[in-house]
Amino acid sequence: MTDRPVTQPWNDPSRPVAERVDALLQELTLEEKAGQLGSYWLRPDPEDAAPGAAPMEAAFAGDRSTFEAAIAHGLGHITRAFGSAPVSSAEGVEHLRTLQGQVVATSRLGIPAIAHEECLTGFTTLGATCYPAAIAWGAAFDPALVREMARRIGTDMQAVGVHLGLSPVLDVVRDYRWGRVEETVGEDPYLVGSVTTEYVRGLQEAGVVATLKHFAGYSASRAGRNHAPVSIGPREFRDVVLVPFEMAVKLGRVGAVMNSYADVDGVPPAADPELLTGLLRERWGFEGTVVSDYWAVSFLESMHRVAGSAREAGIRSLAAGMDVELPETGCFADLAAAVRAGELEESVLDRAVRRVLTQKVELGLLDEGFDPAVAGEAVDLDSPANRALARRMAEESVVLLKNEGVLPLAGPRRVAVIGPSAAQPRSFLGCYSFTNHVLSRFGEGGTGIEITSVVDALAEEFAGQDVELRHSRGVDFTDPDVSGIAEAVAAAEAADVAVVTVGDLAGLFGTGTSGEGCDVVDLSLPGRQAELVEAVLATGTPVVLVLITGRPYSIGAFDDRCAAVVQAFMPGEEGGHAVAGVLSGRVNPSGRLPVGIPRHVGGQPGTYLAPPLGGWSEGVSNLDPRPLYPFGHGIGYSRFAYADLELSATEIATDGEVEVAVTVTNTSGRAGQEVVQLYLSDPVAQVVRPVKFLTGFAKIVLDPGASARVAFTVHAERAAFTGRDMRRVVEPGEIVVRVGSSSEDLPLEASFAITGEVRDVEDVERVLTTPVSTALTAPVGTA
Repeated sequence: MTDRPVTQPWNDPSRPVAERVDALLQELTLEEKAGQLGSYWLRPDPEDAAPGAAPMEAAFAGDRSTFEAAIAHGLGHITRAFGSAPVSSAEGVEHLRTLQGQVVATSRLGIPAIAHEECLTGFTTLGATCYPAAIAWGAAFDPALVREMARRIGTDMQAVGVHLGLSPVLDVVRDYRWGRVEETVGEDPYLVGSVTTEYVRGLQEAGVVATLKHFAGYSASRAGRNHAPVSIGPREFRDVVLVPFEMAVKLGRVGAVMNSYADVDGVPPAADPELLTGLLRERWGFEGTVVSDYWAVSFLESMHRVAGSAREAGIRSLAAGMDVELPETGCFADLAAAVRAGELEESVLDRAVRRVLTQKVELGLLDEGFDPAVAGEAVDLDSPANRALARRMAEESVVLLKNEGVLPLAGPRRVAVIGPSAAQPRSFLGCYSFTNHVLSRFGEGGTGIEITSVVDALAEEFAGQDVELRHSRGVDFTDPDVSGIAEAVAAAEAADVAVVTVGDLAGLFGTGTSGEGCDVVDLSLPGRQAELVEAVLATGTPVVLVLITGRPYSIGAFDDRCAAVVQAFMPGEEGGHAVAGVLSGRVNPSGRLPVGIPRHVGGQPGTYLAPPLGGWSEGVSNLDPRPLYPFGHGIGYSRFAYADLELSATEIATDGEVEVAVTVTNTSGRAGQEVVQLYLSDPVAQVVRPVKFLTGFAKIVLDPGASARVAFTVHAERAAFTGRDMRRVVEPGEIVVRVGSSSEDLPLEASFAITGEVRDVEDVERVLTTPVSTALTAPVGTA
């Protein structure tokens, strides 16, 4: 793309990165330094698309400079050249090339911009593979599979010139009513951290920088409202909210972090030096860039009101540790003037510029011959290999909650397929899929990629068999019209079994039932779908309830009358085949709940990770918060038995470790996968502790009659917590170990003692994971 010779040290890839960066930094003017911290989003004309790509987008529409003005002194980031409008990969490549060409030509020293895109459910662009939503990654309980997915996503992005992906989401679910539950991995920090760390590794192995979001506290907003204040104790903040971020920074060596919008106890993270600098960099050792969530810097003035002007907002955010303002340069436009006026130290400006330039050098943007699209127009963004992996992920994420013998479906049978999710494949896709995030805003039909609906996938599944399918929608997702229920009832009455598919259709800021800005007042099924379920149940025909959702919904009102219940968390483009495969029996379901399924529509705002007062209070309150199906629950078409729990020691020091081993046996006649889960409890501590917390897990495959010895290595620091003086400690005392198949189904129990004095681990590189090994043992007879 450029013909510049390697005459300057910053263009010489043989020199050390720091030397190249320092040399370039010395050449930049104040305006050029500030330019490296800005960005530009060449958004579609408002007449071409409905608003809704970001919060308060319309409020900023009239305040935008031209691209030419924005790049006059250089540019840090190009925002979403592929993911803002329906363009083919070839058109996107050419568009990005054009933008980069202008940036380089305008820049006095020829510095390209970093191109970033969204990539939570896959590369968010037209025609790219749409993988299951993040909540489905948690349901799969398979971090290695997520790493493989992220590597594929990164490979596709890197091939068309994208350098940084705005994923993954590490927010731990605290309230199921929050619209962005679908973007999270679940309600347990260890599960979230384990899965997202592997996503980071996979994406960055492909040469694309991953971005952790939203740092931190976003998901704990009051009443589950998007952008609401976060009122959370510092202990819960440290021991629940921050854990996944610490894992991804220290273990995944992530390259970028994005701030949270919400203020935490009155302090917006975008202007919090303790969070962005003290914790993230000085204590955790983060060396990448901090990028703002879209318009978050300006929100310091307009929403949080902790800054009196846009200029002050920019100064405060930069000083706190922000490096790049996204999606457009606004508050950072005055940074050079602020330095000249003595309002900002140049060293603070240099600190951020050095980080951005370091990332550009490491990405190869300053090397001779840099091209923003190394593979050009011949990139297949939805390759057969991608689709195969998307199907495997979908299949492993489907959770069978209940089965009274009606599944697998087998002919000859008449099957009524009822409900809005059955024929609407968009329901498989998350809010940040291109289909729901962008394409739907342009008033175009279709999905942009090939997706087979549940009813069509069932037709394929039973092709050539004596199975008669009849489809009836019944109701829509939110439309109040219930006139179609009569037809659905008739279909159910004429059938041997009714498959009732209900759930979500994701959207943005109130345009969907799930997604960013699509929060709910309670956990009732959206629209009139519960009435549809009740009407079909009243026919007496056995009902298989299939939930295709982004959050857990209350099904306690009719669960006991369903013959089977299947939960599919937005399973992606291959979701129809995955659900159909589970119903037919081709797929032996192995998904487990990353969030509980509530019994009631309200009255249980917490998650399983709660202290004694967060659970059933033996009548002290008339509200019973216990879930209908607990975290970690899931069954399949195989059965497993747990036996022979053994600890390698009954006592360990505060810096010691113990091996916890258990034998798991497939007692059925079918091969299957089991998720072995290890929980710890701390019966007596200096502060209130959770009743139990997930400390390790392993997804294993066993043939009929086969057994495996699963061994977890548990370090004492896995029981560490934030003590009364707000320092993390390992405390002597009894630790109870429980192993089983869910947070409530834990048949094996033992304990060990941590001995010695209280050990302060606040400033040490503490152990964050629980290694696990699996060894097959001699087979036993099947049941």
